[in-house]
Amino acid sequence: MKCRRATAALLALALTVPAAVLASDIYKWVDENGIVHFGDLPAENADVEIVHISSQPTDPAAVRARIQARSQAGADAAETVPGADALTEEEIAARERERAEKCTMYKERLQKFLTSRRLYREDENGERVYLDEKETLAARAEVQEQVLEYCDTGR
Repeated sequence: MKCRRATAALLALALTVPAAVLASDIYKWVDENGIVHFGDLPAENADVEIVHISSQPTDPAAVRARIQARSQAGADAAETVPGADALTEEEIAARERERAEKCTMYKERLQKFLTSRRLYREDENGERVYLDEKETLAARAEVQEQVLEYCDTGR
């Protein structure tokens, strides 16, 4: 059980490290007990395969720029709505509670996305469709944007 956690943690770390650091090879092998291992050195007396990992780091500046553009667009739209600036304290408090709830929800979702071995979505028949690497990275980036949007205290 500990080995599986360590393997999952190693894989999650390998997916989040910038590509420049991943210049060396990652090896995968199965031991005599059927447990899958990953490492930077190949195991002796085991059938070893090289794992090809590609990643694209998220550009925080680009994410913040998109969020600021969205916020500005929302502010511009609010200015055109009559009475939008006349919110009561209760309405402001309700919006803040909703924002805090969404912040918590998206933080939890991001944590699940980062620690899950495989992500999936359900198709129209309710069947699981597992995401490939590119879809997984896109899903994580989208949730990271949501966390920045709802948890940013400098708004």
